[in-house]
Amino acid sequence: MNRSYGACCGVLHAAFGAGEGLAAATPETLMRSRYSAFVLDRRDYLLASWHPSTRPAELPPPEPGLKWLGLDVKRSAMQDADHGTVEFVARSKLGGRAHRLHEVSRFVREHGEWFYVDGELS
Repeated sequence: MNRSYGACCGVLHAAFGAGEGLAAATPETLMRSRYSAFVLDRRDYLLASWHPSTRPAELPPPEPGLKWLGLDVKRSAMQDADHGTVEFVARSKLGGRAHRLHEVSRFVREHGEWFYVDGELS
C-alpha cells in the first residue's frame, strides 16, 4: 500500500477529528493510521483507537528528537470477521541511533470499529 497521507491515514484522522469515530475498514488500515498518529503525535487518536481493556490512562509525549523513519507491514491476517493481526516493523531514530519495533499486533472490531488490543514483540 503506497498512498499519500492525505489519501489514506489523513482521511481517517480527519474523520475522527470531526467526531465521526474510527473509520478504518481493516486492522491493517488501523495499524497504518496508528503509525501515522505516532509520527504526528496524535495521542488523542492513539488512545481512542486502543481497546478500552488494554488502553493506558495516558500516553507520554514522544522523546525530544525522535524521528520516525518508516513502517513495513510484513503480513496481515483475519482470524474471523471481528479479529485480526498485523505484523509490522516500525523504524525510528533517536540520538543518532536507529531503532526498530517488530510486533505482531492484535485487533478487534466492536460496533463496527476496529481497535488495537495488544502486541507481541518479535
